[in-house]
Amino acid sequence: MISVCIATYNGGSYIGEQLRSVLLQLKPDDEIVVADDGSTDDTLAVIAELGDARIRLLQSCGRLGVVKNFERALLSAHGDIIFLCDQDDVWLPGKCAQFSSAFESDPQILVIVSDAQVIDARGTITASSFMAMRGGFSSSLASTFMRNRYLGCAMALRRKLIVAALPIPQWVPMHDMWLGALGSMLGKVHYISTPLLQYRRHSSNASPSSRQGWLQMLRWRIALLTLLVARYFSLLLRLHRSAKSSNLSNQLRL
Repeated sequence: MISVCIATYNGGSYIGEQLRSVLLQLKPDDEIVVADDGSTDDTLAVIAELGDARIRLLQSCGRLGVVKNFERALLSAHGDIIFLCDQDDVWLPGKCAQFSSAFESDPQILVIVSDAQVIDARGTITASSFMAMRGGFSSSLASTFMRNRYLGCAMALRRKLIVAALPIPQWVPMHDMWLGALGSMLGKVHYISTPLLQYRRHSSNASPSSRQGWLQMLRWRIALLTLLVARYFSLLLRLHRSAKSSNLSNQLRL
């Protein structure tokens, strides 16, 4: 089963086009989980007009912000494979199939990232490759700290990574950076060089880099590294305790 998680906030101008592009690629048992963060425009009306039972809307529970609103969607997702999706982009044909095929090819893959075309507010292509603008894709932690290549709307995750990654720590700069970096520590990251979506850049994009200076970015990177190491060792400790408990149960049964 596939879940597509979208966090919405005043996205009425584009959400209809995006949802239609996603729905065309989903099977009857797949789902789209939409977590709305208190939209005051026609976002909810546009979603309702589609009338598709595969869309599950989580009503606003107060302004949470991008990261925590995405976390709410992830917590509600039922799929084995979970796509991150922005409200204002467009999926290109074959995206879902190519991601699914790559996941099936190797059970060690936890994260898949694809390239993307960049479009403006009117849908005009302004760059044929987002990753080329970033100097090419790299999944390494060193590259991530220098310049993040984990573009959330171009990512999909295996469920077991979601289990390990949630809750998302408070001081993480963005959810996609956290999920991608942790995935690279716990398993494999696979990159698809074909652009499989159109990433829309406009004045209302929710991007921390457009609002913060280099000093804040440095603080975020330090916080991210600290939190990743803490989560990694916390997971190791959990596995160790689970193994000890399992061994004890086996001995008691004997």
